[in-house]
Amino acid sequence: MRVTESGGGWREMKGFVLQVFLGRWFMIFASLLIMAASGSTYIFGLYSSGIKSALGYDQTTLNLLSFFKDMGGNLGLLSGLINEIAPPWVVLLIGAIMNFFGYFMIWLAVTDRISKPKLWQMCLYICIGANSQSFSNTGAVVTAVKNFPESRGSVLGLLKGLVGLSGAITTQIYHALYGDKSQSLILLIAWLPSAVSFVFLRTIRIMKIVRQSNELQVFYKLLYMSLGLAGFLMFLIIIQNRLRFTKLEYIGSACVVLLLLFLPLAIVIREEFSLWKRKGNALNVDATQVKVTTQNPPASEQHEEEPSVSLGEAPPGHRKADSCMNNIFKPPDRGEDYTILQALFSIDMLILFIATTCGFGGTLTAIDNLGQIGKSLGYPTRSISTFVSLVSIWNYLGRAMSGFASEILLVKYKFPRPLLLTCVLLLSCVGHLLIAFALPSSLYVASVIIGFSFGAQWPLVFAIISEIFGLKYYSTLYNFGTVASPVGSYILNVRVAGFLYDKEASKQMEALGVTRKAGQELTCTGQQCYRMAFIIITAVTMFGFLVSVVLVLRTRKFYKGDIYKKFREEAKAAERDMASTEMGSGQ
Repeated sequence: MRVTESGGGWREMKGFVLQVFLGRWFMIFASLLIMAASGSTYIFGLYSSGIKSALGYDQTTLNLLSFFKDMGGNLGLLSGLINEIAPPWVVLLIGAIMNFFGYFMIWLAVTDRISKPKLWQMCLYICIGANSQSFSNTGAVVTAVKNFPESRGSVLGLLKGLVGLSGAITTQIYHALYGDKSQSLILLIAWLPSAVSFVFLRTIRIMKIVRQSNELQVFYKLLYMSLGLAGFLMFLIIIQNRLRFTKLEYIGSACVVLLLLFLPLAIVIREEFSLWKRKGNALNVDATQVKVTTQNPPASEQHEEEPSVSLGEAPPGHRKADSCMNNIFKPPDRGEDYTILQALFSIDMLILFIATTCGFGGTLTAIDNLGQIGKSLGYPTRSISTFVSLVSIWNYLGRAMSGFASEILLVKYKFPRPLLLTCVLLLSCVGHLLIAFALPSSLYVASVIIGFSFGAQWPLVFAIISEIFGLKYYSTLYNFGTVASPVGSYILNVRVAGFLYDKEASKQMEALGVTRKAGQELTCTGQQCYRMAFIIITAVTMFGFLVSVVLVLRTRKFYKGDIYKKFREEAKAAERDMASTEMGSGQ
């Protein structure tokens, strides 16, 4: 539409800027930044030793703290239930407050600004701080999946990938701002994620499903940019491992990282400009050539706008007990919208939960203990930092590759996602065995395999849940899928790895004739510190692999069908509605 009056150009520019900030692609960009700042739970290995030495914890106590960190980071049922009844910005705001409070209290404790907290208080602080991650994930990731249901694999791979990459990003920012003070890292992860979530509170929201013809290509462009960021971070890690960076050099590298992180904004502006031009061309059509009736839509459209009732829900006026209790064990077909109870009590969910408990538990134990594993094997401090960064980058690559690759394999070859999950579980066993037998320099390879395996599981699990149980209650079911991680972490990290580490450390102290004093750090050295623990973890992961095979067999028929058909139909209906609205406004 041509604007001839004075100030028309400014109004057009203002309208375009407004479209960018309100558009679907800027929402994706905001989600990327939130995810890039919300992976503080994955760099526990960088500041755990500072907590251990400052508060005098033994390894079992530190692993207990790690368990509460994992439980908080993955126990997201509360955030899911809140997101069912409140807009995403409420969930993000709660998460920002929790993040700052939890980690800020830990920072006060380790810097002696408050009296030494009791163990239960430290567990509470780290649980609250880590639980903010589930709020940011629910607010951003669940919303993005609902806005792009036909590209859910790509969305999950991209967003969850940035969570994995956030550890390396945060590490670079930390070195640029604070140098090598691990206590300051805790302060950074207290304020940075909270600030990012607060900035984009109103950007993250549910939008009408409209599929663009080039939607997947846009996600590929965003993937390529994130791969460039990951590649640069890998380059930095290699250089920083060989050379000692000055504060100024860290600041320079962090600036480049931030530039690459904000580069997707160029894609957002370009896509919104293309949409703005097409919208303007459509409005320039002569109004006399278009006749649109908006007061009384056709009966077919009226029928489409009526709220649908899926199997397992009670129609208006029926007894609530019909949907809440009587149909728990009468679920709909796979792919339809399950109720929360139908999904939780289904055999498919039970199988998926057991398999992921074994998989997440083992890989998370390895990640949380990387610092102690490297220390026990005699690796220098700089190498331990390298292990954590390698895990972060390959965690990202695992998430991104499993999300995009599983989408391609599913759409083109009907390759089921549960089968890909099974392959990832088998791969993680290799990493566990490398840690168990501690061959020379094997921890570098193990860090890559563990990071990739851990990251690859997340998009697969979340996509499988959305595909089998539907999107209606995805906020809650998404977060139920994360519960497997803390359960597996407690069993394998606290009860197995921590217990066996302390047992071996006590033997070494007794052999040296040393009596441990109260509050003294318990340290173990040598290959035997973690050998038996990771042999057990390998066996448990193999069991998860076998359980996952059962899910593959149960869902093979479902994945041979067209699981995205109904979303294409919804998108076409939404496009017709938008076209009618735009033509009506142009008259």
